[in-house]
Amino acid sequence: MGSWKNLSKEELSSYKQELEKKYEEIKNLGMSLNMSRGKPSPDVLDFSNGLLGALENYHTKDGTDVRNYGVTTGIPECKELFSGLLDILEDRLIVGGNASLSHMYNIYSILYLFGPPGFEPWSKLPKVKFLCPVPGYDRHFAVSEDFGTEMVNVPMTENGPDMDVVEELVKNDDSIKGIWCVPLYSNPEGVVYNDETVRRLAQMETAAPDFRIFWDNAYGVHHIYDEYKIADIMKLADEAGHPDRVYYFFSTSKVTFPGGGVGLFASGEANIKQMKAHIGKQTIGYDKITQLRTVNFFKTPDGIREHMKKLGAVLRPKFDLVLDKLEEEFAGTDLLTWVTPKGGYFISIDTMDGCAKEIIAMAKEAGATLTGAGATFPYKKDPNDKNIRIAPTYPGLDELEKTMDLLSVCIKLVSIDKLLK
Repeated sequence: MGSWKNLSKEELSSYKQELEKKYEEIKNLGMSLNMSRGKPSPDVLDFSNGLLGALENYHTKDGTDVRNYGVTTGIPECKELFSGLLDILEDRLIVGGNASLSHMYNIYSILYLFGPPGFEPWSKLPKVKFLCPVPGYDRHFAVSEDFGTEMVNVPMTENGPDMDVVEELVKNDDSIKGIWCVPLYSNPEGVVYNDETVRRLAQMETAAPDFRIFWDNAYGVHHIYDEYKIADIMKLADEAGHPDRVYYFFSTSKVTFPGGGVGLFASGEANIKQMKAHIGKQTIGYDKITQLRTVNFFKTPDGIREHMKKLGAVLRPKFDLVLDKLEEEFAGTDLLTWVTPKGGYFISIDTMDGCAKEIIAMAKEAGATLTGAGATFPYKKDPNDKNIRIAPTYPGLDELEKTMDLLSVCIKLVSIDKLLK
């Protein structure tokens, strides 16, 4: 249809009447679908049902009884499995808990209470800031907000955060203590950090000597189309003389079961030593039963990779459906832009300025709950009220198609009202 901004008021009003009729028809279908979070669908979860019975015995190779206390940093077999998958040395890994987000929060709190090794606690500093690539992951921002950290927006590019902006900020402000990163298939745009971005993050000059990168490799094995691999930031940081700059996070939450998986983190020697000391006071042992089940279920890193191919085959048609619908309804118009993700769990779209909140409200009224407007920005404040995160992973294809039909109508209706004003 081309530019809608060039349509006359009469043309827009006529088209609005058609769309309002279509909206009411969809609304009368009585839809009830929640797509506010990136949840795996039941058929994807079924691929991991074998995990529930994957406990051949209760003992690790060294004789540890996983039903009992002890082993606070992860059983050796589990460390070996993920060391091979992620190419991280076993002595730099701590495995425990079902969610990497818990590790992020714990480490963040320890840095606030006790400080990074050899440095003052962040809570005693006059101001602490964290860089937040946007659009980004709302739960990262929630952690920073919980500690009263001032969050600084950094624009995302097709290769990761805008490194010119990042480098300029960190070299001139010692109150900037870190940055949140989802380097492979970023949330929500599905961007892959290129090698230059990773290298610059590892090597850059920072005014704060205790600057930290929270490297959340949440989708490290979630390939939907081609298989991408990112540069090894821990190796690059070691080579640059910053062995403790990076906290690397990973979990099986979207590999097996969100409520029954394995979370882990890795870092430099000093950081790991510090965390071992604190974890030893927090617990007498994480869930070693799930760790052993996970090892027995996958057996090898290749076992995980093969498992993820099955998941990718289920997700690919859902992503294709959403992207095809966007192309069909909005290609060549000035109503919407979007980023075609390279993998991961989400699709990010940008409406005309000032429309996202109203579009999401209109969709919800008709029975489809989407991620809240502003969620992909710190403090839930999208400065242009235009970004919407689509989470296509949970619904079936029929439900997803109906939701995209509804969303397309809502986008057009709200955009027309904006143009008419």
